Amino acid sequence: MAASVETISNLERRMTISVPLAPLENQIRQRLTQISRTAKFAGFRPGKAPIGLVNQHYGDQVRDEVYSKAVETSFGDAVQEHKLRVAGFPNIEHKPFAEAATEFEYTATFEVFPEIKLGDLSKIKVEKPTLEVADADVEKTIDVLVKQRVSYSPVKRAAKKGDRVNVSLNASLEGKQVEGTDNKGLDMVLGEPGRLAAFDDALIGGKTGETKKFEITYPEDHNSPQVAGKTVAYEVTFNSVSEPVLPKVDAEFAKSLGVEDGDVEKMRAEIKTSLDQEVEKRVKARVKEQVFQGLVDAADVELPKSLVSVEINRMMHAAAQNLQQRGMDPASLNLEPSMFEDQAKRSTTLRLVLSEVVNSNNLQANADQVRAMVDTFAQSFEQPEELVKWYYADVKRLDEPAALATEENVVNWVLEKAKVSNKKIKFDDLMAG
Repeated sequence: MAASVETISNLERRMTISVPLAPLENQIRQRLTQISRTAKFAGFRPGKAPIGLVNQHYGDQVRDEVYSKAVETSFGDAVQEHKLRVAGFPNIEHKPFAEAATEFEYTATFEVFPEIKLGDLSKIKVEKPTLEVADADVEKTIDVLVKQRVSYSPVKRAAKKGDRVNVSLNASLEGKQVEGTDNKGLDMVLGEPGRLAAFDDALIGGKTGETKKFEITYPEDHNSPQVAGKTVAYEVTFNSVSEPVLPKVDAEFAKSLGVEDGDVEKMRAEIKTSLDQEVEKRVKARVKEQVFQGLVDAADVELPKSLVSVEINRMMHAAAQNLQQRGMDPASLNLEPSMFEDQAKRSTTLRLVLSEVVNSNNLQANADQVRAMVDTFAQSFEQPEELVKWYYADVKRLDEPAALATEENVVNWVLEKAKVSNKKIKFDDLMAG
């Protein structure tokens, strides 16, 4: 094998490689002999067909397989010989294999990983949120938990905001039905998010057995193209009206949250511990995001187009899957690569910079740090030791905690150099983020 490298640009290379055919012909003969042992041909018992007949039927296929494998192997050897770090997939070009005489030649055009230059990390500014979970925050959380366990009791009065109504409805647009419950009851809580407020407002005041007729004009930017900017006529029959009944914060409530003895104060203590853990996690996430953005801003790097393209494709695929999970057709939104280009460039830059920082400063997570990350994952589980066993049952499962622990090492390394200040923040603001 002979290989030469041509520099096309800062990152792009063209490699010309010649591969001798003699060793490959031997591989082809061995493969055809192997096939002849099981190949079936009319008039011949299995394994008894002449090798010429086997070659006639399978020769081209085997030759293409062997030559293609030779391209893959020789390219890898040449890259290693010339100490090149290939970014993305190479573009391979060659003449038809059948035209080769004593050797075949091909060209591989590809990009290499760029040199990463980091600026002055002491100019990175990081604001670390600081707060302590107060009793009032615990009570707010309990209020949320209470509302999540709401039940409903039938009432004879008119419906008001917060009530649950069961209705049968028909919706028509320009005289044609566009939605209906087909005599099946539909439950909805008046005032809950996700519906047009005007629709719920029209239902307020309805009583069991009554029928209401009204029209709703949807905004031009409504998420359903079928009704966006149009007026829909509704006919709604109230099957029942029920008011919310919130559980009392007592022993039974505590037991429903996993406090076996029903001790309400113990429940509050456990909720505070969970909130402390959540606050710590969110503070770390905000600090990490600032550090990562600082690294991106401080980096001087020319991005390989191939890596950006791969990242754009990954993001488009993820976005399409997300839309499908929400019941939407990705094709209807015309997802374009340009929509993801800026984000792809940012994530590609960050990935390259993180790799450089980790390798240049030996910041790979050690076994103790990986275990600490796994223990953190297990904190919220009823049987944390079972989750730990699950992770360590397969070494591949440790990739995620190892990556996150390594990122923590990078964050701590940057924080030693950056300008870090504390900033008080309200509990609600942190949770909202």
